[in-house]
Order: sequence, then C-alpha cells, then structure tokens
Amino acid sequence: MFLDIVFFIAGIAFVVLGANWLVDGSVSIAKRSGISEYVIGATIVGIGTSMPELAVSFFAALKGNADIAIGNVAGSNMANTLLILGITAIISPIAFTRQNLRRDIPITFGVSLLLALFALDTFIWKSSANKIVRPEAIFLLLLFIGYMWLNFKQDKASEGPSCEVPDEPKEKPMGLFKSIAMIVIGLGLLVLGGNIFVDSGTSIAKALGVSDSMIAISMMAVGTSLPELATCIIAAAKKNNQLALGNILGSNISNILLILGVSGTVIPLNINNQSFLSLMLLPVSIIILWLTSFFFKRNTLDRGDGVILLLLYAAYIVTIARM
Repeated sequence: MFLDIVFFIAGIAFVVLGANWLVDGSVSIAKRSGISEYVIGATIVGIGTSMPELAVSFFAALKGNADIAIGNVAGSNMANTLLILGITAIISPIAFTRQNLRRDIPITFGVSLLLALFALDTFIWKSSANKIVRPEAIFLLLLFIGYMWLNFKQDKASEGPSCEVPDEPKEKPMGLFKSIAMIVIGLGLLVLGGNIFVDSGTSIAKALGVSDSMIAISMMAVGTSLPELATCIIAAAKKNNQLALGNILGSNISNILLILGVSGTVIPLNINNQSFLSLMLLPVSIIILWLTSFFFKRNTLDRGDGVILLLLYAAYIVTIARM
C-alpha cells in the first residue's frame, strides 16, 4: 500500500512535468511555424495525449477484450468534454473563436454522432448485438486522414476574442530541436506517468474495497485522460487556452477516428450497455459544450460553465455506476 502511494505521487509528478514540457514545446513550434495554437493542440498534442487510450484499446482488442477498447474511448471522451474542460474553464476562462464555433465544435459533434449511429445496429439493422465492424473502422481511419489534412489546409490565426494578455512582451521561441525534444520527452513522461498513475491508483482503490466496475469507469477513463487533464491545466495556467481547447477536441476526434479505427480493424468491437449509453451521450455532451459558450459571457466558457460541466460529469458517473 505504501509503495502504491509513492508510485501514485510519482505518476502525478511525471504527468505534470511532461505536460509542462509538452505545452512549452508545442507553443514554441506554433510560434516558429505560424501554425495556430488550436491546430497544434488538435493535431500534435491531441494525438500525443491520446496515446494511453490507443495503447489500452489496441491491446485490449488484440486480447479479445473489445468491451474495454470501446468503453475506454467512450469514458475518456466524456471525461475530456465534461471533467477536463470544466476544470480548465474554472482555472482560466476559454474564449471561443468564430472558427471554433463554426467548424471545430461541429466537426467534433459530427464525429461523435457518426459513432453513435454506428452503435445502433439493433435499431437500424435489427442485428442481435451492437458493434463496430471492420468496414466501419476502416471508414473511421479514412476520416481521420481527412481531418488531419483539413486542419493544416484551413489553418489560420485564431479569430475573435483571446485570453492572452495583449500587453505582455512576446518571448522569442526556443530553438526547433529543443522544441521537438521537449514535445517528445513530454509525451513520454505523460504516457509513463499516466500508466504508473492508473496501476498504482487501481491497486489503492482495490485495497480500499472499491468495486472493479467503479474502478473501470473512473480510474481507467480518468487515468487514460490524465495527459489531457495535465496538459489543459498547464496550458490554462499559461493562458494558452486555444491549445487546451484544441487538445480536448482533437483528442476526442483522435479517440474515435484513430483509436477505434485501429482497434476495430483488428477485431469487431462489441458494445455493452454501459458503453452504449456513453456513446449516445457523446454528441449530447458536445451540444452542451456548444450551448454553454452562450451562457453568462458570450462565446466564452467561463467558471460558471465549468461548474455546470463538472456537475454533469458527476451525474454521468453516478448513472453509469448504477447500471
């Protein structure tokens, strides 16, 4: 138990350090290349912080545990949208650009809705079970390639309000090699710290008598989303709010298109009742995110909105735990 606690703290330390380096390196790359913070967050950072989900889902699929693969993605995306953006908004309000509202959030909603439709086999095709089959998984992978291409093709500087301080003197970006090294090492520390956090946290939870189902719903989903959480908190603290938003939306899209695409190509992904409910709620959570941008302060996800998202996540966890 004592060793588990030590590893638990060490895992958190690795994640925080990795997130700090990842954010600094990514922002420097964005400044040097002229690519917007949002696109860097949605591509490099979003895919990088989705690596724990990819590892868990891919190896679960290889071992025939398809329920874990799709449940992990569904739970992680709910945690990303409601829990992590909620915490991030409380730390530092996130200003949505016109492009966020007109393109980025609708794309995330569309991808989430598509996955929900793929999960309705018993309703649409009258099948005996709901599952993501291989042709659907390959289609998701093709959409992921298209999404990456669209991001870089249509990239432009963020429009509308920004949370950055205008009077703050601009720092000279660090060297290219150092920036890339910080991103790579930062991602490595995130994955390592996240794995240590999940393993030690699960051991502690079992020692305290927490049920396996609750561990899967909470520890696994939040644990594999820990890189996104740490990255968003660090980005929010440094006022790189578009990087934080891009990280979450990009991670959600990568989880669905890339991770389920790869996992579903390996083996068809069966969908149990808990995962089915989560998949149906994914597009709803994106609509809620979009609507909250109009509450209190227009086009801004502020602290009041963050509290709403956290309360909704708590309600989601309670509902899933009772199933």
